Amino acid sequence: MTLMKKLLATAGVFGAAITIAGAAHAAKISISCGAVGQELALCQEGVDAWAAKTGNEVSVISTPNSTTERLALYQQILAAGSADIDVFQIDVIWPGILGNHFIDLNDHMAEEAKAHFEAIVANNTFEDRLVAMPWYTDAGVLYYRKDLLEKYGEPVPETWEQLTATAQKIQEGERKAGNDKMWGHVFQGRAYEGLTCDALEWVVSYNGGSVVEPNGDISINNDAAKEAIRTAAGWVGTISPEGVLGYAEEEARGVFQSGNSVFMRNWPYAWSLANSADSPVKGKVGVAALPKGGEDGRSAAALGGWQLSVSKYSENPELAADLVKFLTSYEEQKRRAIKGSYNPTIADLYQDEEVLSVNPFFGDLYDTFVNAAPRPSTVTGSNYNKVSSEFWQAVHGALSGNQTADEALTGLERSLKRIKRSGW
Repeated sequence: MTLMKKLLATAGVFGAAITIAGAAHAAKISISCGAVGQELALCQEGVDAWAAKTGNEVSVISTPNSTTERLALYQQILAAGSADIDVFQIDVIWPGILGNHFIDLNDHMAEEAKAHFEAIVANNTFEDRLVAMPWYTDAGVLYYRKDLLEKYGEPVPETWEQLTATAQKIQEGERKAGNDKMWGHVFQGRAYEGLTCDALEWVVSYNGGSVVEPNGDISINNDAAKEAIRTAAGWVGTISPEGVLGYAEEEARGVFQSGNSVFMRNWPYAWSLANSADSPVKGKVGVAALPKGGEDGRSAAALGGWQLSVSKYSENPELAADLVKFLTSYEEQKRRAIKGSYNPTIADLYQDEEVLSVNPFFGDLYDTFVNAAPRPSTVTGSNYNKVSSEFWQAVHGALSGNQTADEALTGLERSLKRIKRSGW
């Protein structure tokens, strides 16, 4: 059993699909793909197209949906210098953490990189090397039930306070009407990287800073941030089920898509699934920018998205780079946008009529996607995981009612100062 198989078995995840065999001298490479929503199916289709074109074989490896678990798995595989995975799907916050293990893609697709969002290409450049090509970008958005807002005469909320009041009103009304499973709002409340994204949006929306500022200052222990966390904590058990404390993206989508929540915070991928043929809420869903933190706040969406990197331990780096070039191309990103609502990283696709006809909010929320709030991964470097872990644990403690917002953020500040002593 290879190292990869042992680690995936330990993680409780293993999936591999082999494409059709090609020519007699065809090579065989592998790629890791996520499995949130339609991710795995769309990855497999793209890989199959490249395999049919080149005559090579590719194994698609399904990895844990939890970004926290997936990073730990990658770090074990790469630290061992394993050649088991040639192409890695990596989070937008990982180039600085994993970059030493990847080849410089400038040697293979420097010209193609110019068509992608400049900020993401810069994010993926580690020590002057392009260690990952942008595959799709993400930003948190607000999903809402158009039919229910119309039924109750409520507008799309522009502040979190308005969302809270509207959610409470519709939840109570629908429960009186017989749907005792109806909730007002669902989001990612589990203690993992997803909660860092949600909580960062809350804090930034109240003008509470970015946890750690670009100059390295720790800013999280302030009144605006405490108000943001206090507001979110007030949702649990009132307009959000207590189970939200264990929700990642797919659990939240499951509640919303089954018709049992008025609002949902999630990524754009949920759009096509909410409007799929068998969806109970098909045609009833709208998408908007996330609310502001009060009248003086701002809408804030966490920057997400995934990239493709080639392992420097690969036995076929040229072929692996060619697969990355194919999967990140205009045509492939267009296919994924139309079939799965995955946001392209190529600006021209936001003016493509076929893409916009399927995803009209891509045009309406263009500014949201290009101005999303980054997590403090660049400034904290290799310590980002520790910073994020401390942040989501503190927020989860407040959401759970184990600490007040003041206690949670005061303790978080102390923890971050300790981490900073080792440098960032």
